[in-house]
Amino acid sequence: MQIPFFRQIQNSSRILIAGCGGGYDLASGIPLHLYLQSLGKYTVLANLSFSQLAESGCEAVFPNCYLIDENAANLPYFPEKHIAEWLAGSGCRAPVYAFAKTGVRPLRDAYRHLREKHRLDTVILADGGTDSLMFGDEVGTGTIVEDSLSILAAAQAGFARSYLCAVGFGVEYHHGLDHYPCLQNIATLTKAGAYLGAHSLTAEMAEGTAYLALADFLNTRFSQHQSIVVNSIAAAMRGEFGDFHGTPRTRGSEQFVNPLMPLYWYFRLPAIAERIVYRDAVMQAKTIAESLAAF
Repeated sequence: MQIPFFRQIQNSSRILIAGCGGGYDLASGIPLHLYLQSLGKYTVLANLSFSQLAESGCEAVFPNCYLIDENAANLPYFPEKHIAEWLAGSGCRAPVYAFAKTGVRPLRDAYRHLREKHRLDTVILADGGTDSLMFGDEVGTGTIVEDSLSILAAAQAGFARSYLCAVGFGVEYHHGLDHYPCLQNIATLTKAGAYLGAHSLTAEMAEGTAYLALADFLNTRFSQHQSIVVNSIAAAMRGEFGDFHGTPRTRGSEQFVNPLMPLYWYFRLPAIAERIVYRDAVMQAKTIAESLAAF
């Protein structure tokens, strides 16, 4: 009963896993990275970054693309560095890159650079949350612009295979995401043959145990800005439910921790890209500010 996604990537050998919407989205791809490494596949990691990368001391390998390691500067907000630190300490090291927030075309070129540099055949975008599944004409879309930039850029970067995985259903409840149209969009993608199945991440899995360890590490290493998404998923994996607050950052808001949060949903990326209703408006934008204005 293996889901279609894993049958799809059987012949993938060199894979980029990239955080879709920035922030801690890369953390959502770490269980998949660990699993694919265990299968003997070569993996590269990347993330759309909210950090001041020019001040990180990291090498700019391409415009808007930096190679991150555990020796990078301690910026006030730098999830990519802390994830690289955890990977180095856990023996699951992989190249980690960060993309500066920019427009679709510059971001597409950065994706192409990594594809060519590492001879990658597959890209998997990882979203911590499900707003990447919003097409843009809904009411209550959450924070979708950064996700859509990554989706449009990666879909045009020339990978032989491209996918998106989303985890954390319900975590954007406090951001005003309407989950009804999100589920409706999943149905639309299913009709189009773009839905590739789902599975849950449990604490008993090796990858689940590692995810909980990563969550604890990030909470300690970056206590001033603990991830709402990572801690909500971890809480759901531990059996918490409802208005549970896994981090002080959510105090004063209502949470929707639920058993669907650790569920990974997989989709064909081009099918999502072609349904983003404002894609033409943002395609020519060269900066994130222009993209937000176009949206």
